[in-house]
Amino acid sequence: MAGSASVVGCVAVVPPQLRWSSFREESHRRPPSRSSNLILLRPSPSSRSFTCPTSTTFQSIISSQTRWPCEVGNGGSRSLKKKSSCCSYYTSKEQVIEAPLSKQHKCISCFLNHCRNRSSINKFVPRVFSDKSTFPLLKHTLDNVSVKRLHVLNATVGPDEPHAASTAWPDGILEKQGLDLVDPEIGKAELERFLCSELPSHPKLYRGQLKNGLRYLILPNIVPPNRFEAHMEVHVGSIDEEDDEQGIAHMIEHVAFLGSKKREKLLGTGARSNAYTDFHHTVFHIHSPTSTKDSDGDLLPSVLDALNEIAFQPKFLASRVEKERRAILSELQMMNTIEYRVDCQLLQHLHSENKLSKRFPIGLEEQIKKWDADKIRKFHERWYFPANATLYIVGDIDNISRTVYHIEAIFGQTGMENETVTAPTPSAFGAMASFLVPKLSVGLAGNLSHDKSPIPVDQSKFIKKERHAIRPPVMHNWSLPGSNEDMNSPQIFQHELLQNFSINMFCKIPVNKVQTYGDLRNVLMKRIFLSALHFRINTRYKSSNPPFTSIELDHSDSGREGCTVTTLTVTAEPKNWQSAIKVAVQEVRRLKEFGVTKGELTRYLDALLKDSEQLAAMIDNVSSVDNLDFIMESDALGHTVMDQRQGHESLVSVAGTVTLEEVNSTGAKVLEFISDFGKPTAPLPAAIVACVPTKVHIEGIGEVEFKISPGEITAVIKAGLEEPIEAEPELEVPKELISSSQLQKLRVERNPSFIPPSPEVNITKVHDKETGITQLRLSNGIPVNYKISRSEARGGVMRLIVGGGRAVESLESRGAVVVGVRTLSEGGRVGNFSREQVELFCVNHLINCSLESNEEFICMEFRFTLRDNGMRAAFQLLHMVLEHSVWLDDAFDRARQLYLSYYRSIPKSLERATAHKLMLAMLNGDERFVEPSPKSLQSLTLESVKDAVMNQFVGHNMEVSVVGDFSEEDIESCILDYLGTVRATRDSQIEQQPSPIMFRSYPSDLQFQQVFLKDTDERACAYIAGPAPNRWGFTIEGKDLFESLNSISIDNAGDDFVDEEPQSESHSEMKSCRKDLQRKLRNHPLFFGITMGLLAEIINSRLFTTVRDSLGLTYDVSFELSLFDRLNLGWYVISVTSTPGKVYKAVDACKNVLRGLHSSKIAQRELDRAKRTLLMRHEAEIKANAYWLGLLAHLQASTVPRKDISCIKDLTLLYEAATIEDIYLAYEQLKVDESSLYSCIGIAGAQAGEEGSGEEDESDQGLQGVIPAGRGLSTMTRPTT
Repeated sequence: MAGSASVVGCVAVVPPQLRWSSFREESHRRPPSRSSNLILLRPSPSSRSFTCPTSTTFQSIISSQTRWPCEVGNGGSRSLKKKSSCCSYYTSKEQVIEAPLSKQHKCISCFLNHCRNRSSINKFVPRVFSDKSTFPLLKHTLDNVSVKRLHVLNATVGPDEPHAASTAWPDGILEKQGLDLVDPEIGKAELERFLCSELPSHPKLYRGQLKNGLRYLILPNIVPPNRFEAHMEVHVGSIDEEDDEQGIAHMIEHVAFLGSKKREKLLGTGARSNAYTDFHHTVFHIHSPTSTKDSDGDLLPSVLDALNEIAFQPKFLASRVEKERRAILSELQMMNTIEYRVDCQLLQHLHSENKLSKRFPIGLEEQIKKWDADKIRKFHERWYFPANATLYIVGDIDNISRTVYHIEAIFGQTGMENETVTAPTPSAFGAMASFLVPKLSVGLAGNLSHDKSPIPVDQSKFIKKERHAIRPPVMHNWSLPGSNEDMNSPQIFQHELLQNFSINMFCKIPVNKVQTYGDLRNVLMKRIFLSALHFRINTRYKSSNPPFTSIELDHSDSGREGCTVTTLTVTAEPKNWQSAIKVAVQEVRRLKEFGVTKGELTRYLDALLKDSEQLAAMIDNVSSVDNLDFIMESDALGHTVMDQRQGHESLVSVAGTVTLEEVNSTGAKVLEFISDFGKPTAPLPAAIVACVPTKVHIEGIGEVEFKISPGEITAVIKAGLEEPIEAEPELEVPKELISSSQLQKLRVERNPSFIPPSPEVNITKVHDKETGITQLRLSNGIPVNYKISRSEARGGVMRLIVGGGRAVESLESRGAVVVGVRTLSEGGRVGNFSREQVELFCVNHLINCSLESNEEFICMEFRFTLRDNGMRAAFQLLHMVLEHSVWLDDAFDRARQLYLSYYRSIPKSLERATAHKLMLAMLNGDERFVEPSPKSLQSLTLESVKDAVMNQFVGHNMEVSVVGDFSEEDIESCILDYLGTVRATRDSQIEQQPSPIMFRSYPSDLQFQQVFLKDTDERACAYIAGPAPNRWGFTIEGKDLFESLNSISIDNAGDDFVDEEPQSESHSEMKSCRKDLQRKLRNHPLFFGITMGLLAEIINSRLFTTVRDSLGLTYDVSFELSLFDRLNLGWYVISVTSTPGKVYKAVDACKNVLRGLHSSKIAQRELDRAKRTLLMRHEAEIKANAYWLGLLAHLQASTVPRKDISCIKDLTLLYEAATIEDIYLAYEQLKVDESSLYSCIGIAGAQAGEEGSGEEDESDQGLQGVIPAGRGLSTMTRPTT
């Protein structure tokens, strides 16, 4: 299944510094390498994260469900730029490395794993001060790694489903774990009986099977309302391909999906569809409304009919095959990044004994070029049949019996004409039905049963012989004890595009299906054990130059690979690789030898239970796609599916049986392959793989060759294990950061109170009943907005926005703001509390905190629980940051060094180098919009970066917004106590104003540029950009576009929408109403924000249809607007990937689309589709606390004067009122003429020019040279639409 469900936690460890996590929105659902409960802490200028290793519920303990796919879909636009310009909410878009605050329920539950743009809520992990500073054009973070999230189990599976991962050990290898625990209250026998009893199954999950073998699962779920997910999983993937078929499963996915006429008919209904291919399955999925406004008819039959055509009745037309062949070849070159090549290396060595090392879903170029329609059709006939597929339907389904009727009516006869072939195994689904299928007491017809009978033997003729009993159908060499002679030598992958040293040690064992309380108990104990590692590292390594960049320990299940893998990953500067390995193995050995302390056990177990309780409280707020993904992954692994409440109750029931001795005994077994490395009793690593650069930068010398050998790696590991170690001391954790006596003293000194929010009102509280928004202003000048929301039970979010950002950096202090934010993150101290104490304070209160800087703002975001004074604790932390931040020299040194390393890595990334060159050209070399250069970094001092950041923290320049399930009394008490007691506003004259920002004037020889990158493989990309106004109608020339709008007549408004009855009274009323709506839109401060957002959707659709689909010049093209709020400018960027031979034509085609809106007029259906898309996003998010945070942003900001409550109240109405004429008014403000356009083409290949080697070509976007955190993260193919 896509992604994988993690059975235990994964802990990433970093040098001694607090991390601020980055919360990013994702425009596509992207997959991690496997499911992992990962706690990742990695220093990077663009994202710093402190993740609480304790947050885990049952679901998060066991599983994760991110995709690994070769995705295909209609319409996603991915862009380089980090800002979403839709509406007026403040958000950043970046790679999956961290999720947006809006989705920050990330650390513990696989349910809450996906970002909302990939449709999900992310379960939060307590983090302190994660830096998520961003750069303009690019969405990748500095580390350029996708952070794996913590997930918990929530499964119901058929443990013996034909597609479940194998769990078999060789005979005599797996020993039964003894149950030594004797509770005083109950006997050992009773405890054993309890632990052997089965976990409960999800009470609402309905399973069935048709006579033709098609299995189906139905789960009613009301989030989002009036919508549902339908996913067809065909149990065939790249692992099923023969030697001459490598990539054919992915090819079929493209041809079947994009060739479906029935799918195309859904495009006007508001449905979204996509598809992806992995090792073990191909999935076609449709997200659809239950009905449309134009018709009361149920859309489910149409959606199922489309899936039936796509999966089982595709038309392999030669024209479509050729079109998709071109697209896939372009996709292959696009995804062939250094990250992809690293992932391939890791998988090749980890699975060297089976086909997983050779069958990557994208396939082989030389084979893709050869297949004809007949070859593709034959593979389809072999594998795509109902008995080899499972249909999942999750959503606002109110009648299960009617849903079953539609399934039977549409799929029942499919495949019945097939030839008779004996099935490989009896139906495990039927045999396990009584265990797997929960009883539904409502919603079913009397003759409908959950417990579907097994398929009779005589029906096996409808099951193709190719269906495998185990998915994926491969044999593994498990990591078993053995002599040193049996151990594989470390493998070294060396490449010129790598920047840092990284090593992975793998241990591979069978998946342990979590089906009993004993299984869950083992998972919980491992999770507690591994959670300690991150804090151990932070405690012991406090020097200014720790030898590693990150240390990460991951223990997780993989449905896509059919195994459980434990991975130790160490990343470091090449010069420090030996010390980094030694530190890692020492800390692993220390944990294995001495175990966790009593304090750690208590702390982490308590945090896990609190988080599980929080998740259970949110049972009615989990999105359908999150539930569905979790179920799919759990089925692939054989875990029992429970709902959140069952998961919490089960976790509580086993938590009381856990002892310190068993936790340490169980956890130690996970680490033996590292801690006992080289001993005959230790499990042999499945593989050891080092990924290293060919050259490294040495200060004062330059680039020198980097040399390393397998023998040196082995020797360093053994040397590290021989170092003396001591037991870990206990840490004192503060219960509060501000005592009651200190608070009382502050109240007396500063006398906090509320004052009228604006001079126009004489009341101290402005409340809007329609939206539920309350606006306040404190006597120290800080404005506060809050909204009480019950949608996320006992949870809350808070955001502080400070005006200024990088734009106020002076010419002499370029980079001061981003380095300053990073310095604050690296130090992590407040007041007299150490970094470790603050981190543990957040762990105990389940607080997640992030810090970000961008061009316009510095932003702090918090997610917290209302339990155990969690909101008050979050406010205490915010107060301490504002009043008592600690700035440390060693933290500044680390921050500056990280940005220096980051800058030097830029020439090794084609995309970053190309984007960087474009931005410098368009913005006249202004370094505030790219990463700071080495010269700028060297000129910075601790004092200068401190001043650059703290001078922005002026009362009236700050705004705090809070949304959550709190009471009016509690929130206002916190606001007065902890924000009201912040020192009064400083003299306003110190408020900094940005120095002028200019687009480079025409003509310029920099309007078209190229970047060349030497590489063994060919790739190409391009960016096209130009000026735009800001969100509120101001331009860089100082114009207010609303002044010109007043002179435009709307006499003909609505004429395009009426019928043929110009004389009717109803027609006149309708026309008058439309004129009134259009007049309101044009006078509304969000006019340009609304119309520009719709325009972007229309342009994106045309780019895909023309450049990708019709001309076949690219696989991936997107248009994105960056509309600023505070700065009087914006810009647009078209990003396109292609091949060196097509990229120039692709750029020309993109320009033609961009300029062609006058010659090819916008059709009403295009506008209607764009409206539906944006309104659906709004409706899907409107219940999320974090989305409301975005809506509240700048509501009282003096630097964004046009934002008011109407921008929230009228949002839906404004979208609906927009006309084609309005869209053209927005289009006229984009500068698309040749004198305004800037473009840059990047080409990588063995024959590429030498320009990429110069320092001026270095660019921005995350430490591309740093190895991704996840194994195989890049091997998935990309969305086709």
